[in-house]
Order: sequence, then C-alpha cells, then structure tokens
Amino acid sequence: MNLATRRSGVLLHITSLPGPHGTGDFGPSALHFVDWLASAKQTIWQLLPTTPIGPGDSPYQSVSAFAGSPLMVAFEPLMARGWMSAPVLPEGGFDAHRTDFGKVVPWRMAHLRQAHAGFVAAASAADQASYTEWCQEQASWLDDYALFMALETAAQGQPWWTWAKPLATRDAKALAKARKEHAAEIQFWQFVQWCFDWQWAEVKAYANSKGIAIMGDLPIFIAHHSADCWARPDLYELDAQFQPLDVAGCPPDDMGPLGQRWGNPLYNWEKMAEEDYAWWSARMARALGQADVFRIDHFRGFAGYYAIPASSPDATVGTWRTGPGKALFEAIERALGPLPILAEDLGFITEDVIALRDACGFPGMKILQFGFGGDGTHEFLPHNYTPASVVYTGTHDNDTARGWWDNATDAERDFAGTYLACGPHDVHWAMMRAACNSVSAMAIFPLQDVLGLPSTHRMNVPGTMGSPNWAWRFTWHMVGPEPGRVLGLMAKTSGRLG
Repeated sequence: MNLATRRSGVLLHITSLPGPHGTGDFGPSALHFVDWLASAKQTIWQLLPTTPIGPGDSPYQSVSAFAGSPLMVAFEPLMARGWMSAPVLPEGGFDAHRTDFGKVVPWRMAHLRQAHAGFVAAASAADQASYTEWCQEQASWLDDYALFMALETAAQGQPWWTWAKPLATRDAKALAKARKEHAAEIQFWQFVQWCFDWQWAEVKAYANSKGIAIMGDLPIFIAHHSADCWARPDLYELDAQFQPLDVAGCPPDDMGPLGQRWGNPLYNWEKMAEEDYAWWSARMARALGQADVFRIDHFRGFAGYYAIPASSPDATVGTWRTGPGKALFEAIERALGPLPILAEDLGFITEDVIALRDACGFPGMKILQFGFGGDGTHEFLPHNYTPASVVYTGTHDNDTARGWWDNATDAERDFAGTYLACGPHDVHWAMMRAACNSVSAMAIFPLQDVLGLPSTHRMNVPGTMGSPNWAWRFTWHMVGPEPGRVLGLMAKTSGRLG
C-alpha cells in the first residue's frame, strides 16, 4: 500500500459493529460495513487491536500479541457448516448500543465450545485438512498460546507466575505432560484461532476487492499475564519471581496530573538485539498478514520510553530510558521488506522521536481537536500539516468532535468556530472537511464523528478502567443515507478516492 496516496477512511472497531450476538464480529454486518464504506467512497477501514481483550476489557492488554479475539468469531459461518445450532439469546437479548462484556463473554465462549464439538464430530475432510495445515503453519506462536490458555482455564484465570513452579518455569517434562492432559482444551483454543483467521481473511479479501485497505493497530507493549511473557520471560525485565522491576506508562501531562501507569512489563531490548529482534519480526509478519497497513501505538517508546517503578501506584515517579531506535526497524525490514507503518507520535514528543520517525520514513499523526488550544502556529492546525502525515478529527482515546465542542473552553470554541466557520450543529462536518482538504496523505474519521454523536458515544477515556470503555456500538438505523453521501462528496472534491 502506497502511504503517499491521498485517501480517507473511517475508524471503527470490529466490536462496535451491529449484530444480535452481544458484540460486533466478522458476521454479515462486517461485510455490510464494507459496502457502506465503498458507497461513501472511503478507501481505508481502520481497526483497533484485534487481539483478545484483557483487564478493563481493553484490547491493549491482551493475553497474546499474536492471537485474535474469540469475541470476533462470527456464529453464522459456523452454523452454515453445521457445527452449531442457532444460538438462543439470553432473556431480553443484548444491548444493541453497548457490549456488556461480563454477560457477553461467557455466553459467546459457551457457543464456541459447542461449535468446536460440532467440528470434531462432523467436519468435512477438507475443513479438517485446512485446520491441521493452519495449525502447523502457525505453530511458532499457536502452540504456546493454546497451552497457555488451557493452563489458564485449569487455573481458573490465575496469572501464570502463580502456577505450579514446573509450569511457571516451563519445565520440559511438565509441559509435555500438560499437553497430554489438556489435549482437548488445547485443540479448542486452536480451533477458535483457526476460525478467527479464515473468517477475518474473508472479510479482508472482500474489503480489498472493493478498493478498501485495512489499517490495523499494533500496541507497543504486551501484558504481563500473557502467553508471550510466559513463553519468553527472558525478553522482559522481570525479577527471579517473574515480577516486573519497572512498568510502562507515560508521565503527567495535560491528559492527567498523575500520568498513566499502564503496568506492562518493559522489554529487555539488549536480549532482543542479540536475537536480531526476531520476536518483533515475527509479530510484524503476523500483523502484515492481517492488514494492509498498521499503526504502531506509542511510537515514541522506540526512541525513549518511560519506566515507572513497579511499586509506584501512579506515573508521577519514573525515568526516561533510551529505546532500540532505528536498529529495530532495520532488522525487521531485513526480514520482511518495506514496512507500511503509521507512527502514533502523540504525547511528549522530543527531537529524537521525530528523527526516528523521519529516518524510518513513517508518517505521523495529526489530531485536529488538539489544534485550537494555541494560535495559528499550532502544529495540529491543517495549514501547518505536511503530506507525510495522517490527520484525524480525533482518535478512540479522544472525545467525539461534538463532545469536544461541548467541553472546550470559550477560547477554543471561538478559535475553532472562526477557523472552521462552524458552530455546535456542524463542527463534526467542518472538522472532517478541513481534514480532507489538508495536504495530509490520509484523513481518518471515527464513525462517531461521521454520525455527529456526542460524548456519550466515545470509545475510551484514557487512565480509566471498565465500563463504558471499549463498549460502544452503533445500529444501522443511526446511519441513514446522508452521512455516507456527504463523506463521498468530501472524498471526491478533496482528491481522496485512492
């Protein structure tokens, strides 16, 4: 994918799609959304991470950097193959506008187990062969992930460092015994991942056939309780009890006086360098198999990252450390070739971050909402953009455009109203029009902004946990014909037809 081609697109996570089964998935609505994007002349569909959710229902705290979320596996294709019957919804069904993860997760997992039983009993020879071949192809990450999930299930969700010592330390005999004891459970988790892969491959192929590129999202860090950390603890900064010495986050800023303590373990970059960053190359290869381009979250962490003592309850105490820099991306390019990457270069950005981004040739991000807190020299105002950038009205971590206007200061509203020639009723369209008409190669809009929705529809509030974060969904009756028609006109008149 040529990142210099003028394009526009929409940011919408899979779980936000409509559907009867509690959360969005790879079912009919995914294909319908592709059709809607095509009708609106959009050529990018940006997702959030498609890995399994973790604490706080966040896709940025996953149990695997390689696996796909079981919640995204659609039931309709499994029913069509005769592996499961039509699911019976809970009394009253599910909320069409919010994902109730506490209710949805156990319900969906139970039906996936039913589908696996149906597969074992009645799968065709072709499907069995496809499953077996896929498991062999993905063994480098799948074997550890499936065993990890089987052991986690047996341990009733307890973190891996509390498991019996032979399992926590990956004693070879203990692992071999566990693979035999939990063979059926391991096969279930492999089956779910196989379903994720072929279903998503079909959706992506359909999108590509309509001229729509998929933009994925790659979190920089992995969760402490993850198959990745358990399989290779030597690649992380852990003590003898497998506990982090320091954890990831970012220092206090305008987003919060306590900063953000994410809690992820930090990478042992020296050890990774000794292996020519092979883990990262494998991770990038997996990402490139699922998307045409992807955003790397917290790109500044590759230049310099903030280390917070594990004992600290917040991010007010911490130190900056030097990251791997260009050597990491040179190693990945040697293994995989040119990388279609967008650098999330927001937050505390220093000259070394800019230098790394430019040396790698990655476009950065511009957030239009941020442009109205100063004067005409602000880097996030459209007249100051450069072509090597991607402009957003806002991201999943920001308020909606309408919500931003409602919560902005008087000075910000006056500035935005004058600059964009808008008011509260059309600020979202004005922001999208300004983004489209800018010189940025790509312009991306959260669906919430396309629909002109208020703050109650935002996806996430950084630094907070749990509901309603990550839960937002839309229904097709919210869309109507007008948003797509206007979006298409903007794409056409600003030369963003790809």
